[in-house]
Amino acid sequence: MDPLMYLIAGAFAVLGAVLASFVGVVSERAYTGTSWAIGRSKCDSCGTFLEGLDLVPVLSWLLSLGRCRHCAARVTAVHALSEAVLGALFALSYLTLGLTLPLLAFLAALLVLTFIVLYDLRHTIVPPLASGLLILLSVFFAALTSESVERFGLTLLIAGVIGLGFFLLFAGSGGRAMGLGDSPVALALSLLVGGVLAVSGLLFSFWIGALVGVLILVRHPKGHRMGIEVPFVPFLAAGYLLAFFTQWNFLSF
Repeated sequence: MDPLMYLIAGAFAVLGAVLASFVGVVSERAYTGTSWAIGRSKCDSCGTFLEGLDLVPVLSWLLSLGRCRHCAARVTAVHALSEAVLGALFALSYLTLGLTLPLLAFLAALLVLTFIVLYDLRHTIVPPLASGLLILLSVFFAALTSESVERFGLTLLIAGVIGLGFFLLFAGSGGRAMGLGDSPVALALSLLVGGVLAVSGLLFSFWIGALVGVLILVRHPKGHRMGIEVPFVPFLAAGYLLAFFTQWNFLSF
């Protein structure tokens, strides 16, 4: 591989980490209605306004050993993890798609998806406007990358069936088996990965979710499992992106 590609991939990784930090702030302030454009970030424990040294993606959290520099309170690893993951995804996206228009559409979709995942993790709600935007970006990406009209039609058909399936699961269970917001996200991600890979993404999502479920059962005693609510959107994101980057098609076996 050309050394220049490594440099560009590294630049995309840094860009992804920086944008993930920004998206993290937006996801926190959107729920309360606080403007993300004004106001400084501060420690949730001591209220001290954060400085430049506290805001370097990933590194600030690592160097402070996951604690606030001012009051030593523990700082959640969610944001540092999201910065590292989105940085890696930006680099992988560039290496997979190159400097193309589809890359821009895919990166935009990743940003919206990151917002949805962080919001769902924090509030167990999927914002309708965000999921609608993700669907539009996914349709645009699918249109750009489909080899033919037939392939685009197949992608739309499979995505529609999966999205409808999630909605019926929600309706049939009264919201106990699946949330209403999972349906549009599953639809969008099925469009994003395209074609039969959507089936692989769906399988990966349920497998990852099942694994995490088993870990919760093992870690928490029976009497302490009540009230544990695990959002499914992060599993959808992990499963579908795994299918996209590995191109693992289970239907070919």
